Amino acid sequence: MRPQVKLMENNNLTDQRNALLLFLWNKRQALMLFTGAAAVISIVVAFLITPLYLSTAIVFPAASSNVSFSEQRNVKAAAMDFGEEEQAEQLVQILSSSRIRDRIVQKYDLLKDYEISKSDPNKYYKLNKAYNQHFTFGRTRYGSIQIDVLDKDPKQAAAMANDIVNLIDTIKNEMIRERTIPAFQINLRKKQQMEKERDSILKKLENLADLGVLPNDARATLYQALVDAKNPQEKDEIRKKIDVNSKYGSVYDGLEYQRNEKIVKIEDFKVSYEQAESDANANFNHKFVVERAVVADRKEKPKRMIIVLVSTVGGFLFGLFFLLIRERIKELQQNAA
Repeated sequence: MRPQVKLMENNNLTDQRNALLLFLWNKRQALMLFTGAAAVISIVVAFLITPLYLSTAIVFPAASSNVSFSEQRNVKAAAMDFGEEEQAEQLVQILSSSRIRDRIVQKYDLLKDYEISKSDPNKYYKLNKAYNQHFTFGRTRYGSIQIDVLDKDPKQAAAMANDIVNLIDTIKNEMIRERTIPAFQINLRKKQQMEKERDSILKKLENLADLGVLPNDARATLYQALVDAKNPQEKDEIRKKIDVNSKYGSVYDGLEYQRNEKIVKIEDFKVSYEQAESDANANFNHKFVVERAVVADRKEKPKRMIIVLVSTVGGFLFGLFFLLIRERIKELQQNAA
């Protein structure tokens, strides 16, 4: 029984294939019409689509760095370090941010370039959608960042890609300064306050010196000077100095101690201040440029041959299914009658 069943199935399959081939032959003119129409329409549409040119730039992220005033810091080595996965992810996020997008949109008037009306209530939605279709940023398998820009003008595509490369340092330095400038201002106010306190102490010491108050080591010589004085007038002057120093000597010593302490604190604070000043004012390089974008000499999109081929095959399949369904409907109507 099994060989007979299998033979019957094979015969049915052969009959179905023959029926399909016969159907295709009988409907060849209609199928050629569907296929030809699809081919012609796809050719026209393919040539109506505005060609886009691709420009690509490739960069490596640099390791996070700053100008350190520590003697143990190897600044040269830090400047030569390539960034790791974390820096690469951060760079992709910056490239995808509105900070870069808004500058590119404004500089190249992409609203006009993408034919979006300024009076359109959804212009920003459409602009962002078009921008994301024309600009792509992603990591390569080598850890670098690839910047792809599509535009109908090959020169503008290359220019925009290179401008984005140049904006990396600008944008990241702006973001860094948003944090470092307030920190520097705090350090500056602290430094100015310490210097003001030091100057106040120096002014008080100067006033005491004008009164004749001497430093501790010089003060001890006054008594010997009194003994060595040769006339009453000189002795009176020395006694006055001794009285003044006896009255204000301890105050002078205390101010000297405060002055020395303040000078030490200012010197210790100097490293922290200079670091904050450097972080706030220095422009760091956050990338290694592997390849700058060049003007493309051939279009990237559309792939006209692919469009025509896919559309032609689609037209043939659509015509085939349409004819099969119509034929089946006719059979059902005849059986019903």
